[in-house]
Amino acid sequence: MITPKLTVVGAGPGDAELITLKAIRAIKEANVILYDALINEELLGYASKEAELIFVGKRKGCYAFQQEQINELIVAKANEKGHVVRLKGGDPFIFGRGAEEIDYVREFGLETFVVPGISSSMAVPAYQGIPLTKRGASESFWVITGTTKNHQLSSDVALAAKSTATVVILMGMSKLPEIVRIFSKENKQDTAVAVIQNGTTTDEKVGISTIDNICDVVEEKQLANPAIIVIGEVVKERVILNSIYNEVVRA
Repeated sequence: MITPKLTVVGAGPGDAELITLKAIRAIKEANVILYDALINEELLGYASKEAELIFVGKRKGCYAFQQEQINELIVAKANEKGHVVRLKGGDPFIFGRGAEEIDYVREFGLETFVVPGISSSMAVPAYQGIPLTKRGASESFWVITGTTKNHQLSSDVALAAKSTATVVILMGMSKLPEIVRIFSKENKQDTAVAVIQNGTTTDEKVGISTIDNICDVVEEKQLANPAIIVIGEVVKERVILNSIYNEVVRA
């Protein structure tokens, strides 16, 4: 008897060790794994030899499958083979469309489960020693998509720029000049900024500057997607935290 079911699994931000035990168990039990471009493919090594592995992600602007096709594929494979794991980078409920996929497949009677993942919005700054909140520097943080469904910069960026909160922008590199203009309009030219590419991986690159010249730093260091933009006074705390982090590692 085949029981069609979907487990949406967060694979974490990139480091293969930043995944939960529950996520590994789901991967091991899967009959089919549909995985995205941002996951660390080392994680596929936990899969059964009999499991079918299907890449459904996007690379350099090219989609292997459109979202509607992925939804239909989940249902088809679940009915054919049973347990489908949808493996997504970071946390599947933070700009990961995990909820959309669950909503779709439930209409076809599939059992549905989710395994949260460590979000890149928090883990990537942490790996650079940047706290998103710190007493005296920031009391809150925004996590905003840089590119909406209509391929526009989210209007929330302008709202966030008016606050004293740390601002974390995902998928925003193509909109960086526009982001700079918004923060400059709020007289925040001297606010610290970090751009972190391929965070938590061996290919990690980082540029640290201010709103006023972050675009020059990005060009100089040739930073590009996938990258996270962190804006706020907490970026200035990075050096202190890095020294503490290194001491802990050595210990």
